[in-house]
Amino acid sequence: MLLYNGEFIPEAELRLPVTNRALQFNDGFFETVIVADGRLRFWNEHVSRMHAAAKTLKLELPQTIVSGELEDKLLQLASQNSAANYGRLKLKLWRSGAGLYIPETNAVELLATILPASPSTTSSLHIGICETITTNYSPFSFFKGPNALLYVMAGIEKKEKGFDDMLLLNRQGQVSELTSSNVFWMKNGVLFTPATDTGCVKGIARQHILRWAKQAGIKTKEVYFDVASLMKADAIFAGNVTGIRSISSINGTPVTIDDTFVEQLRKELFA
Repeated sequence: MLLYNGEFIPEAELRLPVTNRALQFNDGFFETVIVADGRLRFWNEHVSRMHAAAKTLKLELPQTIVSGELEDKLLQLASQNSAANYGRLKLKLWRSGAGLYIPETNAVELLATILPASPSTTSSLHIGICETITTNYSPFSFFKGPNALLYVMAGIEKKEKGFDDMLLLNRQGQVSELTSSNVFWMKNGVLFTPATDTGCVKGIARQHILRWAKQAGIKTKEVYFDVASLMKADAIFAGNVTGIRSISSINGTPVTIDDTFVEQLRKELFA
């Protein structure tokens, strides 16, 4: 079952016109939400990012998003697809109507899909340094959708080279993010992560990790580091809404792992 513009429909009944603006112009964005134990994980933060993305794209979000009606229907959708215990939900929003570069309307259409899933593994990651593409800071780079092709190309390189993930750099050679996670590292008791104007997504887990660290009295810095500086860290890890994983090597070179700190984060944020 799908949720399309507020209505539950079987997947086979979904019909989208060839003028669909998501297809024609990638005119929209998406959110990936984890359903766990009958709840939408970090839902309020997802709603906040949707509002920020819609404001940037001049889209008019449906009232159901702020009224709580959408949250209820998404949980119903999870139950209908046997994904209430744990599932991966994708919420796609795009500008309605036809038109060319000048749209007919700023109203939004909405499609939600969900599949049962298993919690993310906690094994460490062996990552490579992406050579195919770089991240590009723009008004659209903090949310998901407009830059999706960048991550597709990085994903192809990851598959070709056999790494678990790829470290993306910006045009200045500064560390930005992984293909689907933000990257963090500890050095001398300080928690670092790339600044959003390196072109990285303003991840939901990123916000929670930084907030938790500050509340725990851990100093945090959003920075501009090159790979050589990153390699000197006391511990490096990746985080997104599915969980947190240590990074154990970069381009085949081992790096320090601090599973104690990473496990503490998992317990505090994803238990």
